[in-house]
Amino acid sequence: MSSKSKLIKSRDNWKKKAIERGKNARYHEKEKRRIKKERDKYKKDADEARKQLEKERQKNTQPVHNKEELIYICLKLFIVAHISFRAVPRVLRVLADYLGITKVPCVQTIINWVTRLSVARLRNAVPLRGAEINSNPFSNGFVYIIDISIALGKGKILTLLSLNANHHDLNETAPTLKDVNCVAVSVAVSWTGEAIADFLKKVIGIGGMPVAYLKDGGTDLAKATRLLAEQGLPSVSIDDISHTVANLLKHEYQNHPMFDIFISAVGKVSKKFKQTVLACLAPPKVSTKSRFMNLRRLVNWAAQLLRHSPRGRAPKGSVLSKLRAGIDQIPRCRNFIECFLRDSGTLSECQKILKTKGLNLETYEESKKLLEAIPPRSSVRTGFTNWLDKHIIIAKELKLENIGMPITSDNIESLFAVSKQHGTGEIKDANRIALRMPAMCGELTREDARRVMNISLREQQEFSESLFSLTKQRRKILANPGSLEILSDKTAENSEFIPESEKRAKKIININISSNCKKITGPLTELENRAESLPEIKISEAACG
Repeated sequence: MSSKSKLIKSRDNWKKKAIERGKNARYHEKEKRRIKKERDKYKKDADEARKQLEKERQKNTQPVHNKEELIYICLKLFIVAHISFRAVPRVLRVLADYLGITKVPCVQTIINWVTRLSVARLRNAVPLRGAEINSNPFSNGFVYIIDISIALGKGKILTLLSLNANHHDLNETAPTLKDVNCVAVSVAVSWTGEAIADFLKKVIGIGGMPVAYLKDGGTDLAKATRLLAEQGLPSVSIDDISHTVANLLKHEYQNHPMFDIFISAVGKVSKKFKQTVLACLAPPKVSTKSRFMNLRRLVNWAAQLLRHSPRGRAPKGSVLSKLRAGIDQIPRCRNFIECFLRDSGTLSECQKILKTKGLNLETYEESKKLLEAIPPRSSVRTGFTNWLDKHIIIAKELKLENIGMPITSDNIESLFAVSKQHGTGEIKDANRIALRMPAMCGELTREDARRVMNISLREQQEFSESLFSLTKQRRKILANPGSLEILSDKTAENSEFIPESEKRAKKIININISSNCKKITGPLTELENRAESLPEIKISEAACG
């Protein structure tokens, strides 16, 4: 075979081998692409399955599953944690990944939810069904706690809370905001005894007659309960223990010769101690209004301060010498301080017992024993003894002498304080405060969140759109010179939030019978001639909730 033939044969063999190798290479490359594609698909499916499993796991572990849970958490943060409207979204943004929140509600949304909670609670405030009190079978079993507070503007807030008369039988603690419900709130320029009585009549017509009224010593509230009794709606009145104690201390010590000296000395000490090394010993701030309700803190501070100044000369330039130079006339008031702490300390111990357990035969005797620390001729002792004797009779009348009768309205004072400081901003508008008061009372539940969801925006606007607001008035007038005359417009009405009964008739029929019925005397045969026309019937439309 020639060399040329060998070369051609070698070339053909090489071609065949190259073709085979090419086929094998293409086949393996194709298989690699197929396997890689399948692998990528399996990896993608596995990642999606893993993410889906993670989502399912988060759904089972994260508290926010739906809108109802989100509303409940927002209301908890505002009402229970007492953080502001603007702070709630900021907190939710921090906890969004942990709570499973995809969209954080804005500030206005949270304000709307709180407003709707007030609407929902007012709607469900009646009918009231509490403990059965044998003394009055027609009562609803609740004690109505009533008080008046002021805010910016001319409006005064009248608030009515309901507390179960058997609270101390069901709880071992003093009543708190969780234990009461806001029955009604109203704002007016002034409240007289007649106006309060008319307001209470509206509430009684819907929520029923209370077992008793728990109030402070205000004459307008006392007149209102007296007027209701004269009109056939009698209920006993319970005087709040905190206001009673404050009044007793006021009558005893306001005219004390050292009282004005003590108050003046405290003010001077505050000025001298500030911006000095003794700043940590400055006196606490005590409100000048209702001063005797918190005066014990100030007197106790003075007693502790005097203990830092023992008898004997102080070294020149020492801290003790600076202290003595700054305490002014307080050492002269030592006798006043000791007497006040003795009386207020004894009454404070009595309050702790009576507020926690209520007034019953046992706490009555305990309080009487504690009062022995006060001199018998002291007006504080005689006044508090008279209060105990009067209210143990009321407790027996209500059949609560063994259980414990509620005697404190601290919860309504707490409601006023929380409502004025929380969620109101710089302008403490009375109507806005009254609008949110029902939301601050009672224990927050998921049922409340469900009720908030069921209230539409239109229902909320009907409830609050026409509300007179200082904020709206400020925006309307401040930036528009020459619009001051709007302030003289008296058409803006104050707010009144009273629950409406579901069974209330659509129409009210007023029949004036007294003016048409007369006593007829004489023979029966003359009746036909003396018959008069039927009484006129007036039908008036009534707004129903």
